[in-house]
Amino acid sequence: MVVKVYISGISGNKEVKKHQQVVLMILDSKNIEYVVVDITEPGKENEKEFMQQNSKAKVAKYPLPPQIFNEDDYCGDYEEFDLANEVDELDKFLKLSTSVSTCEITLGKTADSKDSAENGELNGIASSRENSAEKEKEAVEEDSKTEEEEATEEE
Repeated sequence: MVVKVYISGISGNKEVKKHQQVVLMILDSKNIEYVVVDITEPGKENEKEFMQQNSKAKVAKYPLPPQIFNEDDYCGDYEEFDLANEVDELDKFLKLSTSVSTCEITLGKTADSKDSAENGELNGIASSRENSAEKEKEAVEEDSKTEEEEATEEE
């Protein structure tokens, strides 16, 4: 489902321009995908007529942009959008289906879990952390190998 925002690109009304900018800014900030339909562009007469027939005018004879739709379902105008945003119900206002992903985490104790934890593993996955004593031992071994190699090269 695509959110459509009907706007007027050449409106002389500063309040309309401000409302359009706010709607687009909020949609961007919430990473909601949308399509802008500029009803003032040439060839967009059908879109303008659709917006006027399917929107609800409150004060003026015709509804003023921005008008928000989800596909062909009317969501509302700026005031309704702003209120939904304020009460944190924008998804509901935009009629977006909320996909909830669930994840099940199972932590179980087995006889091997203690041994695995000591070896730096958890649930069979090697940990990025190793015991500090093992790290020290490896570092000392590498240093002594390097010293032996240098001594061999000098001879």
